Amino acid sequence: MNLSRYINIICIIIGGAVAIYANAEAQQNSYVLVGGIVLLMFGIYRTSRGVPSKFDNPKEESFIQTEEDDD
Repeated sequence: MNLSRYINIICIIIGGAVAIYANAEAQQNSYVLVGGIVLLMFGIYRTSRGVPSKFDNPKEESFIQTEEDDD
């Protein structure tokens, strides 16, 4: 795994942990909660940039290939 993937995973884990911690307290700190959510979303965004779109190749619309008849 490369460094960029580690950074994404760390952002997601730390952001989720901070958001859960800020939301679990009786007296919620909104700024910490928003910061955790921003860090979480930043990690998710960076991860999703590397996932290719399923619409990149319009010829392959499904996994089922049909045979053409020569009639």
